[in-house]
Amino acid sequence: MSTFSRVAPDAVPMPLLLLADPSEAHIVTYLEGALCYLAKDEGLAVGACALNINCTGVLELFNIAVATEVQAKGLGTALLEHVIADVRAQGYERIELGTGTFGHQLAFYQRVGFRVEAVIKDHFLDHYDEPIHEQGIQHKDMLRLGLTL
Repeated sequence: MSTFSRVAPDAVPMPLLLLADPSEAHIVTYLEGALCYLAKDEGLAVGACALNINCTGVLELFNIAVATEVQAKGLGTALLEHVIADVRAQGYERIELGTGTFGHQLAFYQRVGFRVEAVIKDHFLDHYDEPIHEQGIQHKDMLRLGLTL
């Protein structure tokens, strides 16, 4: 049985965050002042989520990751649903995020209600030193998604 809790940014294991974002330098930029959540199973961190304030009432979801050994078992969905409920209770009005234009992440966010709102051309080419590939395809553009709480 997994438990979810809000934690300080320095309590989130970097190896877990690197599963969702391959750039440690990028992660460090959004962790400062972030709202962070951990999913634990038998005391071990198995999931993490990091959001930061984008503007008044709006959060940017920068990272959500689940340990490889527990993926595809509903933990990521449960963690995200917990985060959504918690930030809604804190008075936030909206969550926004950026993700690739294809792959399991896009379907994951859409299943919990996020909607595509914009495309940012060449984002992954312009902001990452190394190419990011999934299913043999290089990510180039970013989709911007939003969820009104």
